[in-house]
Amino acid sequence: MSSPIVTDRLVLRPLAETDRDDVYAYQSLPEVVEYLLWELRTPEQSLERLRGRLKFTSLENDDDILVLAVVLPGSDSLSGSGDRVIGDLTVILRSVANRHAELGWVFHPDFQGRGYATEAAERMLNFAFTELNSHRVSADLDPRNHRSAALATRLGMRQEAHFREGLFIKGAFADTATFAILRSEWDARRSADIDTAHA
Repeated sequence: MSSPIVTDRLVLRPLAETDRDDVYAYQSLPEVVEYLLWELRTPEQSLERLRGRLKFTSLENDDDILVLAVVLPGSDSLSGSGDRVIGDLTVILRSVANRHAELGWVFHPDFQGRGYATEAAERMLNFAFTELNSHRVSADLDPRNHRSAALATRLGMRQEAHFREGLFIKGAFADTATFAILRSEWDARRSADIDTAHA
């Protein structure tokens, strides 16, 4: 990714090691990791994982990953290194041939309820459809995670599947819900938004 993506209120850019304190701030919260695949992380574990994700900066081949920090300008980073990272977005290029991408998100609860997640995820959906030329974008989540399911719905995704107890994580079997949206549906939503704005 050559340059940051700027939305009305946010900047989406590759993660940096200087983001470690901000990232740890939400990776260490039980309510954040409750429905995710990983456990609470120590500062050392969080930094190790962050360093591993720094290389995820391009999408060219099947299963390539792009991870972007969601930055809120004007809010001080916990490390004092710049603006605050309030979450991160992951885009996975699942199949070049099938033009299928997957979108994931994690946000600090202190910044939820203000539309930041919707703003950031909408921009990444647009990126997936217009810059990756995706035909379909999906999101897999734990159906008990009502906030994530609501976000997927706000993005125009519909629930396509519910897989019962397909994952064994954290000592128990868990369900997975798959949400998705097609390029044609995304284009129709954008056209409707434009028509509404000019009405």
